[in-house]
Amino acid sequence: MAEKRVAKVTHYWPKVGVAAIKLYDTLRVGDTIHISGSTTDFEQVVDSMEIEHEAVEVAKKGQEVGLKVNEKVRKGDRVYKVD
Repeated sequence: MAEKRVAKVTHYWPKVGVAAIKLYDTLRVGDTIHISGSTTDFEQVVDSMEIEHEAVEVAKKGQEVGLKVNEKVRKGDRVYKVD
């Protein structure tokens, strides 16, 4: 499977399981992503994204979005889109 780096984690809120990610490329609800870092390594489907507490279906390069994640992530972790 091909992977393309699309974002990096800028913040994580453990109580709600949400990561803030800064996008380098477009990301859509339904995309499969792979989050990777020194102690992070898992794949998941993007179920929902928010910008400023508003749900969005598509987020574009340069935007920062909140993303519900299935496992703990850390600042600096890399986010890849899996084709």
